[in-house]
Amino acid sequence: MTSALDALPRIGAPATRALNNAGYATLRDLAGVPLAELAKLHGMGPKALGIIQHSLEEHNLSLG
Repeated sequence: MTSALDALPRIGAPATRALNNAGYATLRDLAGVPLAELAKLHGMGPKALGIIQHSLEEHNLSLG
């Protein structure tokens, strides 16, 4: 059985590629990662970062 933590949230393709290329395959992988680190990834914009943070907060998690 999979949960919402086992996939990335629905963000744009460039942001998804950026996360995959950096080794982040699931929402769970992003818990505790510094926001500044993700913001440096090419293709990662403020909208995607907001969606990720909101998705983590739904599971009582957050970015670092």
